[in-house]
Amino acid sequence: MENIILGLLMLRSRTIYQLRKRIDEGLNLMYSCSTGSIQAAIKKLLQNGHITFSEITEKGKLKKIYSITDSGRSSFNAWLESPVDSGAAKNPELAKIYFLGFAEKEIRVRLIAGHIADLKKMHSDLEKICEAGAAYSAENKGNDILYFQLQTAAYGRDLMKFNVEWYNRLLKNIKEQL
Repeated sequence: MENIILGLLMLRSRTIYQLRKRIDEGLNLMYSCSTGSIQAAIKKLLQNGHITFSEITEKGKLKKIYSITDSGRSSFNAWLESPVDSGAAKNPELAKIYFLGFAEKEIRVRLIAGHIADLKKMHSDLEKICEAGAAYSAENKGNDILYFQLQTAAYGRDLMKFNVEWYNRLLKNIKEQL
């Protein structure tokens, strides 16, 4: 979570609310987060001197705006330049599928159908991000940061499409067994 926050702060300073919103709007494929997990990461980053904050009053409320420090940039760049951990691509939900044979067939159908609906929603959201990004990208040719952000969204979209197709096949097979 710390590196996600550092990366977002590389783009611009943000409040915790803005960090959470940005993660929810496109990075949630990589990380699911709560405000508590963001606050814990912020605390650690502050302790390590990787970020700092300023306070402003807006509409009578005190807000903290977090910014990355030189130390944070160095830490982020070291993480970015480290090898990609291929073994980190895990899907803990597959464990539920692995043991789904213990559940009643009607429960299997309900669980898989509900999961497919969630996957379709994620696919639709990522498709919208890709479409909006393509239009924005055309206006910002040569923006390497934007390019890789959009490639990540396209990966997520394509992965969701694969998952929907895979789970639809599984659901069809389960229904044929009823």
